[in-house]
Amino acid sequence: MHILVSNDDGVNAKGIKSLAEAMKEHTDVTIVAPDRNRSGSSSALTLDQPLRCKQLDNGYYSISGTPCDCIHLGSHRLMKSKPDMVIAGINHGANLGDDVFYSGTVAAAMEGRSLGYPAVAISLASRECQHFATAAWAMKQLIIKLQKNPLKSNIILNVNVPDISQGKVKGFKLTRLGCRHRADTIVPATDPRGETVYWIGPPSEPQDIGEGTDFAAVENNYISITPLVVDLTAQDNNKSLQSWIAGI
Repeated sequence: MHILVSNDDGVNAKGIKSLAEAMKEHTDVTIVAPDRNRSGSSSALTLDQPLRCKQLDNGYYSISGTPCDCIHLGSHRLMKSKPDMVIAGINHGANLGDDVFYSGTVAAAMEGRSLGYPAVAISLASRECQHFATAAWAMKQLIIKLQKNPLKSNIILNVNVPDISQGKVKGFKLTRLGCRHRADTIVPATDPRGETVYWIGPPSEPQDIGEGTDFAAVENNYISITPLVVDLTAQDNNKSLQSWIAGI
């Protein structure tokens, strides 16, 4: 089995190294990742300049682009054969609820699925990020399952692992996305020239953390698995919108 691995934290991040080392025990792994931290890049592609690729001493490919760039370049040019699966992570921090719309890690997995490959995004859900071994273990369990029981062609798994030792994990839970408060997280500051600048601050606190959400699962020491789809069509509203459009 040949796996293409990427992330949005950068090619030198501890998470991607931990994942690669764990995967190499059972699979053939190719690492193609951004040359720097590209967190929050979502599904961006680099279209205004060429991509530069450098193979590092450890064999990893460092790309001057986004996570989605890495998936395209890795699968179409850098790998000798097409991947059997795309894995994005291990992300430094959670990708819960609304985070999936901004996450470069989740976007890399979605790009892999759009290209026709089974795809998983995996994140270590804390700011401290100490137990990468737990997340690597969780991913190995999922690979074993996926080899025996492949997913439907349109499903991406978004996996969030609590930052605890493996022995404290209570199990795996199928979850839905929760959501965060629509809080103002903009942080104003002053640059050395006295001009006002603004930082996008950290994610706001969760709002929907009820039973069945990814937030609740991680908070209770379960590994959260949320199935995602790329198709954003609001199928349930088609009938009502049809009559609405007819009145235009």
